Amino acid sequence: MTAVVLDSSAVIAALLGEPGHDVVEPALDDGVISTVNLCEVVGHFARRGAAETRIRAMLDQLKMERVALDEGLAYEAGLLFPLTRPAGLSLADRVCLALARRLGLRAMTADRAWRSVSAAIGVEIELIR
Repeated sequence: MTAVVLDSSAVIAALLGEPGHDVVEPALDDGVISTVNLCEVVGHFARRGAAETRIRAMLDQLKMERVALDEGLAYEAGLLFPLTRPAGLSLADRVCLALARRLGLRAMTADRAWRSVSAAIGVEIELIR
């Protein structure tokens, strides 16, 4: 499978065995995630009471590449705001999409609203469910 940029919703679905996990799991080995989206995954499990050691152990086993938010990516994500505002996308959503656009990869998510901005931002969206 070719590399894909993973949204936090996709990673969470894979880790919890939620619908769509079977689509995401093969992408975890060569997938890419922004550290902003990784933060959302960590927060999801922390909010449910998981200890940091447990969260780290769970996420450290995933081979996906982590890409830090740098100044260029911050600008790219920020400039997507006018195009993604009608769909109600969050900062983390825009970072994921900006990273996908930068790398020339598709973005994998459970968020159906992303489809409505796909053409405008030039990123292929793969819905997991």
